[in-house]
Amino acid sequence: MIGLWNDDDAARCSGQLALRVYSSQLLGRDPSLVLHGGGNTSVKLREVDVLGEARDVLYVKGSGWDLATILEAGFAPVRLNHLLKLATLESLSDPQMISELATHVVRAGAPAPSVEAILHAILPYPYVDHTHADALLAVTNTADGARRIRDIYGDEVVLIPYVMPGFDLARLCAREFPRQAHARTLGVVLLNHGIFSFGSTARESYERMIALVGRAEDYLRSNEAWCLPRAQAAATTAATVSRLDIARLRAQISICAGFPVILATHDDAKFVAFARRADIAQISQQGPATPDHVIRTKRVPMLGRNVAAFAAAYRDYFARNAARAVQPKVMLDPAPRVVLDSALGLGCVGRSVKDSSIVHDIYAHTIDVILAATALGGYRALPEQDLFDVEYWDLEQAKLKKAGTPPAFAGEVALVTGAASGIGRACVDALLKRGAAVIALDSNPDIVTRFARADVLGLHCDVTVPAQITRALDLGVRSFGGLDLLVLNAGIFPGGTRVAALADDEWRRVMQVNLDANLSLLRETHALLKLALRGGRVVIIGSKNVPAPGPGAAAYSASKAALTQLARVVALEWGADGIRVNTLHPNAVFDTGIWSEEVLAARAGQYGLSVAEYKINNVLKVEVCSRDVAELAAEMCGSLFDKTTGAQVPVDGGNDRVI
Repeated sequence: MIGLWNDDDAARCSGQLALRVYSSQLLGRDPSLVLHGGGNTSVKLREVDVLGEARDVLYVKGSGWDLATILEAGFAPVRLNHLLKLATLESLSDPQMISELATHVVRAGAPAPSVEAILHAILPYPYVDHTHADALLAVTNTADGARRIRDIYGDEVVLIPYVMPGFDLARLCAREFPRQAHARTLGVVLLNHGIFSFGSTARESYERMIALVGRAEDYLRSNEAWCLPRAQAAATTAATVSRLDIARLRAQISICAGFPVILATHDDAKFVAFARRADIAQISQQGPATPDHVIRTKRVPMLGRNVAAFAAAYRDYFARNAARAVQPKVMLDPAPRVVLDSALGLGCVGRSVKDSSIVHDIYAHTIDVILAATALGGYRALPEQDLFDVEYWDLEQAKLKKAGTPPAFAGEVALVTGAASGIGRACVDALLKRGAAVIALDSNPDIVTRFARADVLGLHCDVTVPAQITRALDLGVRSFGGLDLLVLNAGIFPGGTRVAALADDEWRRVMQVNLDANLSLLRETHALLKLALRGGRVVIIGSKNVPAPGPGAAAYSASKAALTQLARVVALEWGADGIRVNTLHPNAVFDTGIWSEEVLAARAGQYGLSVAEYKINNVLKVEVCSRDVAELAAEMCGSLFDKTTGAQVPVDGGNDRVI
């Protein structure tokens, strides 16, 4: 464990709260300490209010903030004396605790304080840090974890048995800390949960955390349970699991969940080797490394691909534990969030790419903890009753309710061609805004870095080359799990050439890009679109030139007309599969790649118009932009068009020849 404290960076911090932010970010920067909102930190400050009266305030990490990116605004200031009084109560329900925390925050608009605010308050040090360090969890998640902690730290840490986070844990610590603590106490270890450090300064608390976790690493290393040999390279899924296999699995999980999901698959040697272990059925079915993770990963992963069996086992788990709950519980969806398969490797399920990425990060570290604990003598997680209590904790249920309605296309996957610019780029933006993950294809190599976000897979792809289409679909499905929406937008427009001068090569090139490539894409995506939970949706970007062609655009007009006819046939053939196919006919969309200044001037000249006049040469006298087309394309994939297929809709401001 290597500390990251830098005196120069710390010197730029103005005040104790700024130093609290700095050291919190250092902790959050190390995923072996905390992951995705895990852990919490605090600082106790004396302030003067607007009345000139001094008050002691605990600034504790606010709910929903991540230590890696937290700012001063992410800390909730709570009256310290009130928290200390709460710690003396014999009991306090979760709703009462949340109310007490919320009503004693001293800054309007501050985030909700961490549920461990009372615990932070009772520790008598200005700075307090809490992490879920991998090394510490590997030690405590064993049959004799408490004894091993004493071997490592002696009496330098206060040792607390597992108690569910919240008031009960704070009350236990309030009783045990004074009993066990002394002048040499450096921290608190919560079995199967995590570790606290503290100090009079941000640096002292941070460096104590690094030193304490480092001692756990050293202990594991001395027992040959740390820095384990790397997994041998395993055969990739490409030879054994097809994209259709993955899409079918995603479809089954989506049906089980009751909503579309992202299924990201990872066939790294680490994951394939873990899934192929002879003891996988024993070590993977114990539970998560820390109970907080059950919210993201569920209690155990699914082994293999039998979704129905996993769901049945989950329902049994719920029934067993809900029966003893004080308050009635409503079962969450029974679908898995983690899949371990000997051929597939690791599958990570979420309602968004962000969610599936969090599952990946958590389970990648869970594997490290499991392997280390197994090498130490045997991994042992908490009993399922304790995990159920966290998974169905009223506070977590309340968070889910506050999350609100997910975006329209949450969990769905779209593919857009010609996505680097113009209408295609705008379509990607419109689909992302509605919650979809997007496979973005373009012949421009810049597409790979154009979006720079996890929910867009930008792929350099010439859609006229079948092998490149195959590669793009394989990568897309392995990244997101399947395909629900298809926007065929890629096209070329070599305008200004009349038929008498139209070369065969130019004609064939236009047909190859505007027609043949789209046939290939439709054919190759059909089996994937059939599996879409809400039915597949296809939007084809046609052209005004279909109903009203213009001079000098024979190849373009003919290719778009043929594409439109193809779309009509596909709508007829695919309706039985629940796939909708509709066509948009834009006109004069000038913020696209096909409209160079030269082409625009040439086309305007053919009509005897200036460029400015040509841009609004329609009935409504409006300019049509890429965004206008993209928004309608996205809406055609939504619920308003659930009962529409085979339609052709103009987006042209009104064209007198079409009308």
